[in-house]
Amino acid sequence: MFISSAYAQTAPAAAEASGGIMGSLGSMLPLVLMFVVLYFIMIRPQMKRQKEHRAMIEALAKGDEVVTTGGIFGRVTAIGEGQLTIEISSGVEVQIQRGAVTQVLPKGSVK
Repeated sequence: MFISSAYAQTAPAAAEASGGIMGSLGSMLPLVLMFVVLYFIMIRPQMKRQKEHRAMIEALAKGDEVVTTGGIFGRVTAIGEGQLTIEISSGVEVQIQRGAVTQVLPKGSVK
């Protein structure tokens, strides 16, 4: 009998301490705020960079001068569906994937 009355006495005190639904929302607020900050600081800028890179790759044309992820400079000589052929030296052509292009250079950069 003593134990059951002890549980009955602590139950209302525990409910008041937690604050009900407002207490649980208050404890979730820092977590939600952290995800919002993470989205605006990391995820959104990364998505913007990916969109710009995709647009740059789609706009590649024959004669463009490019830099690959491996640091190879070259001039685009042929464009396929998923690959490019770039000339890295006179008479030396290499096939690369479109996604390997990191930058399009101004005309006359590659000698």
